[in-house]
Amino acid sequence: MVDFLIGLFLASLITALFTTRLYRLLLWYSMNSLMLGLLALFIGRELNDTSMLITGIATILIKAVGIPYFFKRMSQKFHFVRQIIPEIKVQYAIMLIPAILVFTFYLADPITHMMHGNANYVAISISSLFLSLLLMMEHRNVAPKIIGFLSMENALFLLGITATDGMPMLVELGIFFDLLMAIVVINLLFHKEEANL
Repeated sequence: MVDFLIGLFLASLITALFTTRLYRLLLWYSMNSLMLGLLALFIGRELNDTSMLITGIATILIKAVGIPYFFKRMSQKFHFVRQIIPEIKVQYAIMLIPAILVFTFYLADPITHMMHGNANYVAISISSLFLSLLLMMEHRNVAPKIIGFLSMENALFLLGITATDGMPMLVELGIFFDLLMAIVVINLLFHKEEANL
């Protein structure tokens, strides 16, 4: 089940890279966050870790439901362009994404000798980090860059819960505080982009 959820996590991120509509990008980010929350719930149930269960529920409520809703309302308020065209052509992205996946598995190879069961999860987390960075780089608009930043945070969270079999609750609260600060920055960027229009 963990492998299936991580596969859906990665697939939703790859699909988001090819999305040309803002609301579809929000949908794929929401699906990405939902898979992350379900993964945290599943690992928390396996480890009998109450704090991981709380984190999974908070991830689903905040990241999969709250942030996309907030983002959609902000984009309607500031009249953002819904058509988001990537700067990287599709044929180049089709070649670049597998290259990133192969590179990160090669990069994580020394780590796999030290770990037992979670070695591939580390490689998938690192590749998700690079794919999120690619999502940020391939767009000029602010909205996809913010979604890319939030997806990077999801990738780091995935790395934390899969590589270490759970994270301390203090670290998870720190991540949610960073997310709150990111929402403040998002609001400021929206106001700045509206002033430029």
